Amino acid sequence: MTERPFKKVIIVGAGPSGLLLALLLVKHGIPVLVLEASHQLDQQPRAAHYGTPAIPEFRRAGILPQMRERGLILSTMCWRRPDTFEWISGFDARGVLDNIDGEDLRTHCFVLQDLDALMLEEVRRLGGEILFNHRVVKVEQDEGKAWLDVEVVEGEEDGKKQVKEKKRFEADYIVGCDGAGSVVRKSLFGDDFPGFTWDAQIIATNTFYDFEGKFGFHDANFIIHPEHFYMAARITQDGMYRVTYGEKPGLTREEYLARQPWKFETILPGNPKPSEYRIVNFSPYKMHQRCAPKFTVGRIMLAADAAHLCNPWGGLGITGGFVDVGGLYDCLAGIWDGKADPGILDIYSEKRIEKWKTVIDPISQENFRRVTDSDPQTRLERDEFMQLLRKGKEDQPFLKELLLGFNEVRYDFTQHYTERRDV
Repeated sequence: MTERPFKKVIIVGAGPSGLLLALLLVKHGIPVLVLEASHQLDQQPRAAHYGTPAIPEFRRAGILPQMRERGLILSTMCWRRPDTFEWISGFDARGVLDNIDGEDLRTHCFVLQDLDALMLEEVRRLGGEILFNHRVVKVEQDEGKAWLDVEVVEGEEDGKKQVKEKKRFEADYIVGCDGAGSVVRKSLFGDDFPGFTWDAQIIATNTFYDFEGKFGFHDANFIIHPEHFYMAARITQDGMYRVTYGEKPGLTREEYLARQPWKFETILPGNPKPSEYRIVNFSPYKMHQRCAPKFTVGRIMLAADAAHLCNPWGGLGITGGFVDVGGLYDCLAGIWDGKADPGILDIYSEKRIEKWKTVIDPISQENFRRVTDSDPQTRLERDEFMQLLRKGKEDQPFLKELLLGFNEVRYDFTQHYTERRDV
């Protein structure tokens, strides 16, 4: 047995991408430390639907059975008109994606807070180390190692956490999974995060309302309108939906909260009063389309939102982030096993940026333009994808090929492995 090519990986950020990468690495026997600035996992409503390309990563992580037991598998998705809620186009994946070489590749749904908690538990069970209240302030490297300067924080005084002590952590590799405001990315590139921010505002809520029983809504529904667009998608077994809707930009959170009852009465089927639904979470969001110049610089890598951003319509942000993580795991595991040299990490950067530019960015932009179209009545005749879905309604083999086309966002990094060496 020869010595392993490296000893340790530090992951910055205990969000979904950081925890999935930690879980994959620790299952492979690679020592992992996760540093998280907050005192707990994020509890805000975020993505809850994970598309076909992400399913293989959950399988490798060993968490698919728990996700399926505690979450949902979604089969139906459609776009609707805003006045009558008439079905325009969509698909039913039952009998199409539910048995692809023995695997169910339909969209999986498991509330992200619960998914994070599941992965955290598994990482700890397998010996991974996770430290909360550890705020990374700087990341540096030389030829032999990388390191982070960290502030250990506690409590809050005047709304700010107090620094208890300062530490330095060293590792062979550091991975930034610390989200859109990534300290790791800023340590590499400053404020250089090419792209743009949409001149639009969305509000994400978790809401109990009987969309299916009263109005025949599908698992996921997109209502097309230039102002009153929204998504209503089932996210729990007991009838909670993610209702994400558009709002006028520039208001405060309090103003958005004050407008919410009017907004729901205006846009939802049945024009409900507040007594007819229950909102559990409410979070305003801005949307971005951005991509870092590189995802690998020496011993430091970026993945998921720390590396790239897109609007949430269609779930390509969270799904693409999980696919990033699976690819980066293959690269690090290949180096660990002596199957690949460190140059594979530069290939990771090149190929994942390519996938963002050719798949994630253009498709997610078109998804948002579709749901905000100025003329919902004529969108179908101008939308090739919606026309193809209609064709697939009568031709299941065609629909299967169309839906599996989203796997184009994946990339097999093991093809860059070299001859195996004994380790």
